Amino acid sequence: MKLATLCYLKVDGKTLMIHRIKKENDMHQGKWNGLGGKLLPGETPEECVIREVREESGLTIVSPQLRGIITFPKFSNNEDWYTFLFVARGYSGQLIESREGVLKWIDDDDLLRLNLWEGDLIFLPWLERKEFFSGKFTYQSGRLVDHQVVFYPFPAVGKFSN
Repeated sequence: MKLATLCYLKVDGKTLMIHRIKKENDMHQGKWNGLGGKLLPGETPEECVIREVREESGLTIVSPQLRGIITFPKFSNNEDWYTFLFVARGYSGQLIESREGVLKWIDDDDLLRLNLWEGDLIFLPWLERKEFFSGKFTYQSGRLVDHQVVFYPFPAVGKFSN
């Protein structure tokens, strides 16, 4: 099982995306993606997404908002991936040249025209909904074969009390 984050930095009608064309043997080779990666031991999803965006782009995101969780059964090496999806709308710093791929600000109207994973075409619009979501996207041989989702009104869980 792998735990990961994925962040979509959205500013002024554009989203920062990475075109995964630099790394050899990259499971995302040729695809456009948000920024993110695997959680380190003891790291929260929020700590991970901030670290991963900084490592991949040089930018420090401000107040990332958790919008959903997606399960990808047997996505890579027969392992399930659980991915925390975030949206950030503010940042500091300057873009760097990424080792992962080519970074580019994409007009939001053009996002769904990129070479994305099939499931991304489905869940990217969910990031703008008011509800929190939990989805499952099943791929076989790199092709989406099934998906499902449940939406939850915010807050996603009941009120906490001490």
